[in-house]
Amino acid sequence: MKFINALIFSLLFSLNMAAVAQTMVVISSYKEYKKSVKEDNKNELLNIKNVIPNILLDLKYSTSNNFTQIKLYKNAATSYLRRDAATALQKVNSELKELGLGLKIFDAYRPYSITKLMWDLVHDERYVANPAKGSGHNRGIAVDLTLVSLKSFAELNMGTAFDNFTDSAHHSFTKNLPPEVIANRMLLKSTMEKYGFKSLETEWWHYSFSSKEIYDVIDIDFNILAKKIK
Repeated sequence: MKFINALIFSLLFSLNMAAVAQTMVVISSYKEYKKSVKEDNKNELLNIKNVIPNILLDLKYSTSNNFTQIKLYKNAATSYLRRDAATALQKVNSELKELGLGLKIFDAYRPYSITKLMWDLVHDERYVANPAKGSGHNRGIAVDLTLVSLKSFAELNMGTAFDNFTDSAHHSFTKNLPPEVIANRMLLKSTMEKYGFKSLETEWWHYSFSSKEIYDVIDIDFNILAKKIK
């Protein structure tokens, strides 16, 4: 009986993923993207540095200093978020500034083709989005980030590095963590959630903007965006 139930679950899951894949729209050209923006300006991707000039960027995937050990982004000097997500992040940054703190971005918009590459390396939805569904990063509404001191620009202690695929990076993990780490994670989480972002349980650094808008997946190279979005 357990085997039959498992088989039924597997079949239903596969059918669901197939349905998602059929309805998911992937915008793969700048022309398509501009058309979507013309239809609704909330679809616009904004240069994060233009919205928050003092924000720090450490785009891990534009270097080989990431879990793939491959430079995944070429010519990525900045990153992008949809208009509503960028505006909300600006509010987060403004509130943190009053505490002498700021934000450092590890990743935001991520081309869909990069997510597929990551999935080929790590088949684990706790840490890498299944391309059958697309991710918040692909839709321009997710951001990976941490807190920094505005005096020293040093990162606050979060207990683990970015892209640490262990239980110690989970929000619910508190065993043997110093009170300072727990407090820093809670400060980031509470401030992000205050302005409409939703946390991911398995990654203290990952947040997606909660929105009623249904955003399409984008697969446009950074080199093209850098030329078009100033």
